Amino acid sequence: MFAAFPLLALPVLIYNLLALTVGGGFSSDAASYRFGEQLFRIHMASRVDWIVSWGDLLLGASLIVLFVELLKSTTSRKVAIVNHSLSMVLFIVCLVELLLLPAFATSVFFLITLMVLLDVLAGFIVTIVAARRDVDFGEMR
Repeated sequence: MFAAFPLLALPVLIYNLLALTVGGGFSSDAASYRFGEQLFRIHMASRVDWIVSWGDLLLGASLIVLFVELLKSTTSRKVAIVNHSLSMVLFIVCLVELLLLPAFATSVFFLITLMVLLDVLAGFIVTIVAARRDVDFGEMR
């Protein structure tokens, strides 16, 4: 049953927890500030500092999760259909949050929503292509 769970729900859940529980209210400015805060800095060979924020870290982790989701979408088991359906529900939830809640009107959440959409599209496209390959039409005359 764990295979049916869309893993991109984890970054969405983390964003929800950080955006709605940490002080600063539910405004877009407070969320943008919160996700833009410096987490750490790395001194680069070019003698400049690379500043990594909470939003950068969340987006990087989301990209890794998206890669795993894309690998999961290549399976043709029945549980993949449930995964695609739950991913569609997750996309609808993300879209509603993005459009209606001020704390979610940030670039970080928009990019996470875009990743969820790509997961939905890739899952359905891979399933359709795999189903077309499995169907044998016989000899055409």
